[in-house]
Amino acid sequence: MKFSLHRILTAAVLGAAAFVSPAVSAEAPDAPTAPFRIGDGLYYVGSVDYAAYLIATKAGLIVLDGGDAETGKQIVANIRTLGFDPAKVKVLLNTHQHFDHAAGLAALKKAAPGARLYASAADGPIIAAGGRGDPFLKGERFYYEPVKPDVTLKDGQQVGLGGWTLTAHVTGGHTKGCTTWTFPVTVAGKVRQAQVHCSSSVLPGYKIGRQETYPGQTADYEKSFATWKALPCDVFLASHAGFFDMAAKKKALDAGKSDAFVDPAGCKAFYVRQEAAFRVELKRQNP
Repeated sequence: MKFSLHRILTAAVLGAAAFVSPAVSAEAPDAPTAPFRIGDGLYYVGSVDYAAYLIATKAGLIVLDGGDAETGKQIVANIRTLGFDPAKVKVLLNTHQHFDHAAGLAALKKAAPGARLYASAADGPIIAAGGRGDPFLKGERFYYEPVKPDVTLKDGQQVGLGGWTLTAHVTGGHTKGCTTWTFPVTVAGKVRQAQVHCSSSVLPGYKIGRQETYPGQTADYEKSFATWKALPCDVFLASHAGFFDMAAKKKALDAGKSDAFVDPAGCKAFYVRQEAAFRVELKRQNP
């Protein structure tokens, strides 16, 4: 079941073909993987494909995304493995409300009851309802333990803690309130601009063009692609590890390439592929 759901949630339709995250072959996208350092104060703490990030600041911890329910427990354990106290998480951020990115937020809230959850105006109510209210993913298999956001984000809003500042960019389409995050981070001794991509996938079954899964979805995708292409993206990260080829970059990191995750060209190429997939699907649905 996890395998089939993962294929649905990570497919970007290209006509009859589909790009799917390479991690889908593992058949367990929430399988654990060891946490590791990406840059100064920035760590990967997610599963093999359900990405999550830890930022260690002088005033406490920030966690971005919760994965599914199983990944949420792993994130808590990974924070401890890195030598940090999960109770010191002060800020919880989210890319979007689908179960594979929001179901684990409950475990993080339990480990850090004082943490404040930030979510977009469109996605926040669905997180608060445990996945209920999504216009496409309906049924118990997509629902999860509700967590009420503490702060409703606006497009362009900045979230700061302990000298770190992250900027929220509402990039709708995949979900109406899908949120891409950007922030500066020092990697290999140089300050770079990191981008955590929400998702640009057009899920199999989505309606775009003349008919839409939610009103305004097509325009949201169009606006989001323009936004993504304009945003800084030196350190390319995303909600799914497969989107930014994490496995290969981690291998390079382990081999001594300290800037393995610095990949502006890969980021640009990803958006070219994703926008092409969107336009092929838009044309297919609207001949």
